[in-house]
Amino acid sequence: MNKKVRVAVFGASGYAGEELLRILLRHPDCEIVAITSRKNAGQPVSTVFPRYTGLNLHFCEPDAAAIAGKCDAAILALPHGTATEFAIPLLRSGIKVFDISADFRLKSPAKYKEYYKADHPAPELLKQAVYGLPERYREQLRTADLVACAGCYPTSSILPTAPLLAAKLASPEGVVVSSCSGVTGAGRKVDLAYIFPECNESVRPYSPAGHRHLPEIEQEMAFAAGVPEMAINFIPHLVPMNRGIHSTILLHAQPGCTLEKIAAAYEAAYGNEQFVRVLPQGRLADTKYVFMTNCCEIGYVMDPHTGRIILSSAIDNLTKGAAGQAVQCLNIRFGLPEAAGLI
Repeated sequence: MNKKVRVAVFGASGYAGEELLRILLRHPDCEIVAITSRKNAGQPVSTVFPRYTGLNLHFCEPDAAAIAGKCDAAILALPHGTATEFAIPLLRSGIKVFDISADFRLKSPAKYKEYYKADHPAPELLKQAVYGLPERYREQLRTADLVACAGCYPTSSILPTAPLLAAKLASPEGVVVSSCSGVTGAGRKVDLAYIFPECNESVRPYSPAGHRHLPEIEQEMAFAAGVPEMAINFIPHLVPMNRGIHSTILLHAQPGCTLEKIAAAYEAAYGNEQFVRVLPQGRLADTKYVFMTNCCEIGYVMDPHTGRIILSSAIDNLTKGAAGQAVQCLNIRFGLPEAAGLI
């Protein structure tokens, strides 16, 4: 491909925005044409990210109409509720939109209202949006105009479980997901709960009932299992590291399930996937081995004492959980090598 894909990043001053810049600046087939930030409009990128001192790139106001005239794709690294405001005019202008927020991930407007405490501002777009998890929806992504990039916790939960649920090796009932996330998962903001003295040398759960990522995880697990809906326990934890997510997942094994069948299910699902690493039996996932990569690492064991399958997964929340996922989806949509900019 001779012509580069022109990319605008909305909300480029946050942690996911910084990661997008890191990836896109080395991407051989993409050109950054705009980075937006209301607070930093007019300032060089180095005022927020000193590592880019000397780079001729400035933040601008998030004017969707003006930016649409000079880009092919827009990546929205914006808070939920805000992303839709920009997605609508960008889509009307023919721009391909890759949204990192939660605005378009849920298919049910009622679920959105229940967990985000507001009516969805554009419910008609929920059916149009393709869920941005390439290992599950690659073919749909090839023609998508609106991509709802999968969340970080959901990615670490869905990739390990989907093949086993689809193969009927694990029951859709009684699923438990216990996840640990680095502090960047909370975003780039000043909040007492996330400052160093509050986080360091401490691990704590939060939102153990009703976390906003819960309906997204349940929706995609149910799709994989072929059932109308699922109800799971999802318990996230904050851990004192900058980036990374580890999820431990408990599933009830179905009669006849064996380690060999689990291995075969994973091979069928991910044997040709460059960003999913299924570990040999006996090895479990470790966040340090996916740090600043677009990879998901998966380990598995069976416990004959309880009849449970125990899964272990690790991702980098800012890469495979956000920016890398968006770029992987963009590569698919524009017919680029899927790993471009990511390895």
